[in-house]
Amino acid sequence: MATRIQIAKADIVSLFENQLPHVLRLKEISLALNTNREFWRLAKSTSLNSFVQFLLEKTALKKVNLPFPNKPISGYVWGDMPLLEVLLGLIEGSYYSHYTAMRLHGLTEQVPKTLYISQEKSRNTEAYSEHDELFPQEAIDTAFRQEPRISSNQVTMGEVRVVYLTGAHRAMLGVVEEKVNYDDDDDLTLRFTNLERTLIDIAVRPFYAGGIFEVAKAFENAKGKFSVNQLVAMLKRLNFGYPYHQAIGYYLERASYKTSAVALLKKIPMGRDFYLTHGLTKTTYVKDWRLHVPEGF
Repeated sequence: MATRIQIAKADIVSLFENQLPHVLRLKEISLALNTNREFWRLAKSTSLNSFVQFLLEKTALKKVNLPFPNKPISGYVWGDMPLLEVLLGLIEGSYYSHYTAMRLHGLTEQVPKTLYISQEKSRNTEAYSEHDELFPQEAIDTAFRQEPRISSNQVTMGEVRVVYLTGAHRAMLGVVEEKVNYDDDDDLTLRFTNLERTLIDIAVRPFYAGGIFEVAKAFENAKGKFSVNQLVAMLKRLNFGYPYHQAIGYYLERASYKTSAVALLKKIPMGRDFYLTHGLTKTTYVKDWRLHVPEGF
């Protein structure tokens, strides 16, 4: 004799296929169960665990585990879903950034085997609001002589490595949601940083963007596709403690942007010497930008 949940299977499948998101966290399945329990006429003994177990055994629902070292994440997908959509669905408030955003904007010819997904902290931990409040020169020198601190919060999913980054609260500044194509498969609706924010992020963390040569190429490829005015406005709102405008201005000048565009960065005070990236040994000093760059770059 069929049980009540078996009798209700067609209605349950219809709900999951047609009305619910195809990437689900446990709380969303719990809400679906509580909302529809009476309509499905399920037995009172049908717990959330037994309901999920039934779905896993009898329907297209699959469990996904993302064992990130800092914060393991688990959830469910209905049927086969692209990893890019699964990650956004399971990591709440997340968006693609750095090298992944570069790829989405067509700024690199490479097909990175690493996905960079970011999530903001609950509140802003940055205390700097003016460019005359930069870190002192000694602190900048000490920090940038060292190799960068690269996140170990990453997992391997098949042939792809996923790096899960967390950053200061920025109210999702420059984050968009659009239908895009990542690797010539079907278009996907994804959240990611817009062009201006992406260029800022990769100048700030070139080690998450394939390195400074890839960043320089990205600035070349972005020419004519974004607003330098908007980039500068966004950079000021981000309120960094380091003078990243000097690195960004250098990249723009190196890529032969219009003098008027480069001048927007030069108008920002340059009160400190800075570095194009961490861990440089032999450098050339670019006086106009008060910037140390790798020798021969």
